[in-house]
Amino acid sequence: MIELVKYFVILYGGLFAITNPVGAVPVFLGVTHDLSRGERHEIATKTAITVALTLITFALIGQWIFRFFGSSTDAFAIAGGILLFKMAMEMLSGKLSTVKISREETEEFSEEVVTLEEVAVIPLAIPLISGPGAITTVMIYMAKSPSIPAKATVIASIVAIAVTVWLVLCSANGIKARLGRVGIKVMTRMMGLILTSMAVQMIINGIKGAFGL
Repeated sequence: MIELVKYFVILYGGLFAITNPVGAVPVFLGVTHDLSRGERHEIATKTAITVALTLITFALIGQWIFRFFGSSTDAFAIAGGILLFKMAMEMLSGKLSTVKISREETEEFSEEVVTLEEVAVIPLAIPLISGPGAITTVMIYMAKSPSIPAKATVIASIVAIAVTVWLVLCSANGIKARLGRVGIKVMTRMMGLILTSMAVQMIINGIKGAFGL
């Protein structure tokens, strides 16, 4: 039980760094600037649900994806580590990772007239929060989990992240007021530092597994 709790904490911390919901606050406020508080909460709810469904789906079908493309989890871990490292380097500079969403895409959605569902799913849930890095991570962790309880822990961590996303987005105005632009950049850099160590470890584990070290 203690081991599962530790596993959950590691998974949750890693996913929190990758999804970086606090870093998504400025984008969320940008694409919902002309909406009421109720509409923002509705978007936050739909975004959180989409994040949960997306990550859980890829976590569950990850092994079939590996088999279909003839890729090993070790090879995927190396590729995923490189992807996460690129994200981490951008986050360490205080920028929103272009692996997730570009500035042009953010401005495009801020200017267009779109439905609440469109805003919640794209760009907020996908790819801003549950982007390639998060999807790759849950697929690898699920594939590496040796038992049913461990796999259930992966799912539980995804649900916990979705709840966190909902709480952060619902409190977006307050978070921005308290942290400000500088505070959000500082947190993004901190998440980038954590993500860097995760990326390097993922690459090391992949190399060890691939070469039987």
